Amino acid sequence: MASCASTVAIVTGGASGIGRALCEALGREGATVVVADLDAAGARKVASAVGALGGTGFAAVVDVADRHAVEQLVSTTVATHGRLDYMFNNAGLSIWGEARDMDADDWQRVIDVNLWGVVAGTTSAYRAMLSQGSGHIVNTASIAGLVPSPLAVPYVTAKHAVVGLSLALRYEAAAHGIKVSVACPGLVRTPFYDTVRVLNARREDTLPLLPGPFVTPERAARAILRGVKRNRAVIAFPWLARSAWRIHRLQPALLRPTMRSAVERFRRISSSPHRGVMGVPEA
Repeated sequence: MASCASTVAIVTGGASGIGRALCEALGREGATVVVADLDAAGARKVASAVGALGGTGFAAVVDVADRHAVEQLVSTTVATHGRLDYMFNNAGLSIWGEARDMDADDWQRVIDVNLWGVVAGTTSAYRAMLSQGSGHIVNTASIAGLVPSPLAVPYVTAKHAVVGLSLALRYEAAAHGIKVSVACPGLVRTPFYDTVRVLNARREDTLPLLPGPFVTPERAARAILRGVKRNRAVIAFPWLARSAWRIHRLQPALLRPTMRSAVERFRRISSSPHRGVMGVPEA
């Protein structure tokens, strides 16, 4: 990424994982970084690290599911620093398990954070960037936003929507000097996997089912910022994730055995009764 000294960035979910790595990478470039997260102590720690690396860090406690809080975050940043050059809508969460075991509250929380949080951040930043005639919005989706994956259906729903939002807005924003990209990482070793809620199975039994390998948050941040520098529409990584995306586009039938196997393997470790629906056998 080109030197971003004197530029201003907001990173949601900035206290850990990919968000933390993005903040630190931006700090090395001398940027002013607003580290936004629900974890106040974590946000302060990362903001301090940004300063130690050569940038200027500010911590902000924000729940991205609160639209008004996100709007306030953006307006305060612009009022304080005079501009907003990068908006990284990175905060996210998931719930794993079968859709039949998820209730309305499960869906609500996942959609609120992963979709409405991104909508709030995107629209707020877009308005600010329209006023200044420049800026780059970077939304973190997932390879699950490009390849429909079972056992996290609300998450997949939200991430597909984030991809669509980003690619559609990109066409409108270009005429105003504003760039929009969507990052679609595969497996990244972050605290996300240490805290994810799993329905009817133990988390430690579920993690081995994931199709590794994992990459580090630092490698993920480098991939995202490299894509931002090149103004990529979709930033998919690592190679396994890109390969799955390519296969899904060209020969989706080739992925069906893998997806079915994932469901079958989860059901073997699940404590949920495996009944068919209305007498129809399970797929």
